[in-house]
Amino acid sequence: MNQMNKTYWEERYDAHKTGWNIGYVSTPLKTYIDQLEDKSIKILIPGAGNSYEAEYLWHKGFKNVYVLDIAAHPLNNFKHRVPEFPQNQLLNLDFFELSDSFDLIIEQTFFCALHPSLRLKYAQQMHQLLKPNGKLIGLLFQMELTEDGPPFGGSISEYQSLFKQIFSIKVLEPSINSIKERQGNELFFIFENP
Repeated sequence: MNQMNKTYWEERYDAHKTGWNIGYVSTPLKTYIDQLEDKSIKILIPGAGNSYEAEYLWHKGFKNVYVLDIAAHPLNNFKHRVPEFPQNQLLNLDFFELSDSFDLIIEQTFFCALHPSLRLKYAQQMHQLLKPNGKLIGLLFQMELTEDGPPFGGSISEYQSLFKQIFSIKVLEPSINSIKERQGNELFFIFENP
């Protein structure tokens, strides 16, 4: 298993090995965000990278958005692009060390970047971070799970088995509006905390 720690991710950013970075908010997440009405909700984007989702939310008037990444490099990129974003809402720490509560958590390429041995821990931490009836939404890769990641893939049956233990699965289906490069390889999901 790779030691996918802070140093590993900082080195990926320093070497510009960021193939997951599409440079804008992905269509399925933009579509979901566009139907949100309550702009006061507290939102977390973990493993956010350059976080075009947070930038989009911020410019749409969502001011209670928190961006988390273990690497400082992408948070600095984000702050450069969105200088008015509050510094205290940029969290440079390990996701598994966060203790707070959120109404909504947005998943975008974070789950697939974690070694599969951490998946149950991820689900449990999401449960802890979400308020009752809070939602975990986003995209998961639907591709063969290999040890050659990141990204690490998975299947709809694997995700159902993992997440139904903890969440109410509202939606888990092939994404119909993925970007061209990811069409057929993404699942859109909405999981609700009990």
